[in-house]
Amino acid sequence: MEKVRCDIIKLIAILSRIKEEYVIIMADYKKLWTKLGIDLEKHDKLCAVLPELYGGVYLTQKNRPEGMNYFNFVVAEVHGLRIQELDDYKAQGGKVVGTFCVFVPDEVILAAKAIGVGLCSGSQFWVEDGEKVLPRNLCPLIKALMGAKVGGTCPYFQSCDMLIGETTCDGKKKAWEILNDYVPVHVMELPQMKREKNCKAWEEEIKEFISKMEELTGNKVTVESLRQGIKTANAKRRALKRLYDLRKYKPSPISGLDVLLISQIAFYDDPDRFVKKLNELCDELDERVKKDVDEGKKRIMITGAPMALPNWKLHSIIEGLNAQVVVEETCTGTRYFENEVCEEGETIDDLVKNLADRYMKINCACFTPNTGRIDDIIKYADEYHVDGVIDFNLSFCHTYAVEHKDVEKVLKEKDIPLIQIETDYSTEDSGQIKTRVEAFLEMI
Repeated sequence: MEKVRCDIIKLIAILSRIKEEYVIIMADYKKLWTKLGIDLEKHDKLCAVLPELYGGVYLTQKNRPEGMNYFNFVVAEVHGLRIQELDDYKAQGGKVVGTFCVFVPDEVILAAKAIGVGLCSGSQFWVEDGEKVLPRNLCPLIKALMGAKVGGTCPYFQSCDMLIGETTCDGKKKAWEILNDYVPVHVMELPQMKREKNCKAWEEEIKEFISKMEELTGNKVTVESLRQGIKTANAKRRALKRLYDLRKYKPSPISGLDVLLISQIAFYDDPDRFVKKLNELCDELDERVKKDVDEGKKRIMITGAPMALPNWKLHSIIEGLNAQVVVEETCTGTRYFENEVCEEGETIDDLVKNLADRYMKINCACFTPNTGRIDDIIKYADEYHVDGVIDFNLSFCHTYAVEHKDVEKVLKEKDIPLIQIETDYSTEDSGQIKTRVEAFLEMI
């Protein structure tokens, strides 16, 4: 345990140009983790790899914005300070709700005065425990999220009073049944089409979700509390949209790696604090674009499956070559923040309809047909001045794998270079992926 604490302290110490306001004495979280039922031995192994992994991927970057120091700090305290904040809130009678998908309306969680945290797991570490209760030929994201709970090694999972699932794929739908044996799970039935009757059905699901949150928290969701929840979520969307818009410049004033990290942190950090720090970073980037000189790096879009924390493999490989990731058409990218929720409305029904309208604009591969996703890819390719597209797919993720044919067809018609990369969370194929990406960059 002491060794793990020392490793994390080392990480804090080597973070480049950390501002004094972020430097703290590392608290002893052992009591907190024990209280949460964490398997300390396994957790030590997980924490022990963080400094080297993060340092090798992120701290080796040159000329990073000063504003990234906050996000460095968040990673250094990923299982510490934020978990303590959640525990303190629970001690006051508050509830913590875990989510796995961008379709779960954060606005409702906020309106019920609960804290929502995104839980999709992106580490190979959790896969082994997940395979104890799930088939091996399932996507690594589902196996990892299951393993994080089954193995008792993720304090975010352990902090949650309820988990919110959804029906975006068959693997998840069945996984919720098993997960419910460990912690209460509420499943939202997401329609698989976008007809008028499907949108109405989604409104009813949101209303049921409101009732569930009221039951869990003991707090009534009112018109004003829901409107405030919408305003808070919209502020986060605007901050992320501002960040992405800055990437449209040549060159982009921030690496794709750093943006990926920011997007991942957005799912679990305090929303108001996150927005403040992200806007401060964007202020700095506004100045950068005035003086940065384009070095001619290839500009790459990643489309496809989500990249949950700490899945940084593909971005790291791409930006280790003569290229930069400038946009992600993924659930950890544009799908998370595009389209704000209308804040106008006099009744709960009005605001619920506004929520349903916005969330049904997300072009997830679970929908049929899903031509909107193709439209988004073409639009982003133009707006972000993309030289090539990488269609990223997690192993055994059939939903996105099936859509590759349509993506390939349209991009070929538009004369936009495309390569498909299918992988998992392990590092075994990193060399092969690097070779393929390198050849792709040379081609374009």
